[in-house]
Amino acid sequence: MSSRRWPLERALFALAGTVVLATVLLAVTVSPWFLAMTSFTGASMWLYVLFGACPASLVIERVFGLRKCAS
Repeated sequence: MSSRRWPLERALFALAGTVVLATVLLAVTVSPWFLAMTSFTGASMWLYVLFGACPASLVIERVFGLRKCAS
């Protein structure tokens, strides 16, 4: 296994994709209200695009120590 860490952006995409897939599955099998979480995920992604930070990115940076890609 490589000792290199994922950049923050890659971890955010993995997290967002997992949340979207899980909430769609839950909406189909349990309740359509789970789609609210999908909407929150989309809004958070736009926050990251517009401001360079979203709630998930702040948590991932502090807890896991991941940093943004060097451009």
